[in-house]
Amino acid sequence: MATKKYTVTLPEELAEQIRREVGAGGFSAYVTKAIERQHEQDLLGELVNRLEEEHGAVTDEELAAAEAERKELDRHFTGHHGVDDVDYPKAS
Repeated sequence: MATKKYTVTLPEELAEQIRREVGAGGFSAYVTKAIERQHEQDLLGELVNRLEEEHGAVTDEELAAAEAERKELDRHFTGHHGVDDVDYPKAS
C-alpha cells in the first residue's frame, strides 16, 4: 500500500505516552492501526443503521439468542465444552 506523510495535531501527553510504549519507529504504525480500526467501526455503524432502518432494531431476545449461538460455536470449535466465555455488553 502506498503511503503519504500527513501532519495531524494530537494531544502531546497522549502522543508521548504512545511513543514511549511503542518506540519512535512504531508510532506511525500504531496511529495507522488506530485510524483503520476507527474507520472499520464507522463503516459497521453505518451498516447497522441501514439494517435497523430497513428491518427495525434488534431486540434483547435476538441479541441473547445470537450470543448463545456464538458461545455454542466457540465451544464447538475450541473444544472448551462447559466453559462459559466472557459476556459481552449488550448494545444500546
